[in-house]
Amino acid sequence: MKKWECIVCGWVYDEEQGDPDSGIAPGTPFEDIPDDWMCPDCGVGKEDFELIED
Repeated sequence: MKKWECIVCGWVYDEEQGDPDSGIAPGTPFEDIPDDWMCPDCGVGKEDFELIED
C-alpha cells in the first residue's frame, strides 16, 4: 500500500487506512479515488498530491 502527501498542507492519504470520513474505504488505491475528491484538511484536488517514496 502506498502513501500520498498533499503538497499544500502535508496531509497524508494512506491507502491502507483510506479516508472513511469522505467515504473512501480502507484499502482503496489512490488511483481509484473519485476525481472530485478533495484533501480533507485544505480542500485541494488529487492533482496536488505526490507519492511518498519509501
